[in-house]
Amino acid sequence: MARILSIDYGKKRTGLAVTDPLQLIAGGLATVSTSELFDYLKAYVEREQVERIVIGEPRQPNGQPSENLARVQQFANRWRKQMPHIPIEFYDERFTSVLAHQAMLDGGLRKKARQDKALVDEISATIILQDYMRSRKL
Repeated sequence: MARILSIDYGKKRTGLAVTDPLQLIAGGLATVSTSELFDYLKAYVEREQVERIVIGEPRQPNGQPSENLARVQQFANRWRKQMPHIPIEFYDERFTSVLAHQAMLDGGLRKKARQDKALVDEISATIILQDYMRSRKL
């Protein structure tokens, strides 16, 4: 089997998470500058076997598209054109940042660590991936 990679796409930073090759466990991979994301992912998929990419679909709590959705769709379209052999699909990411902050609190991280936006992005990507994996097993 190959890995599944998830993306919490942001205007400045993007959190990434990935499964193990057996797709049993999701874990944080990295947080990268969004301007470097495409090149980072291309290099990653050359080193590791990736079955698919799951990208968080940014929506407001009421279900309406958020202002970041257009940027996410642009990235997904670029990926599909240049890397069509690795499918990319959207997954609802509402409340992942809130859940990431809660996970940090529950994990006992100090205030300074909880203010690390890069860590929040990586944890958010992990939550997206865990939810995606859970939804596939239902």
